[in-house]
Amino acid sequence: MKYMQNGGFQSHPLMRLTLSFTLLLLLGFWLSNFALYFAQMNLTPQSVVSYYSGSEEEYRLPRTYQTMLEVTHTHLPMMAVVILLLTHLLIFAPLASRTKTGIIVTAFVSALGFEAAGWLVRFAHPAFAWLKIIAFLTLQTILAFLLSALTLFLWRSRHPDAGKPASLHVANSKNG
Repeated sequence: MKYMQNGGFQSHPLMRLTLSFTLLLLLGFWLSNFALYFAQMNLTPQSVVSYYSGSEEEYRLPRTYQTMLEVTHTHLPMMAVVILLLTHLLIFAPLASRTKTGIIVTAFVSALGFEAAGWLVRFAHPAFAWLKIIAFLTLQTILAFLLSALTLFLWRSRHPDAGKPASLHVANSKNG
């Protein structure tokens, strides 16, 4: 932790390499989110309702409780870990605390909304299809922002003083 907090990871080539490959794999995760979503439904509420509640026209059965439970069981911890990792790294980026808080809350709330919306469409009311669409778009947008911002932060800050407040740059230049 101290290593990341003090910015040492920015100048350590192996740490940059590890984080770069992590971000690359998470980019694949982000892309596969799109592929999975659009393989099953699109951005219309009717397609979401059809996927969860079934459709006679498409010969599609409603999603079962057991199937939805199995999907949720794997999605919740995976999304928690992915968002934890990305937002944890974001904490060290040179952004305002209020901005970081907004991004963190938006990331977790959109992931929770995305997971909950399928259940709500299937077992509460079809109008929750809009929540699924909005949560999907919000989650994908926030993940894209996090991946992009962290990649830029990682590679722009290879110099030990990069990413630190200007007052520290001055202090370091006087000391060195």
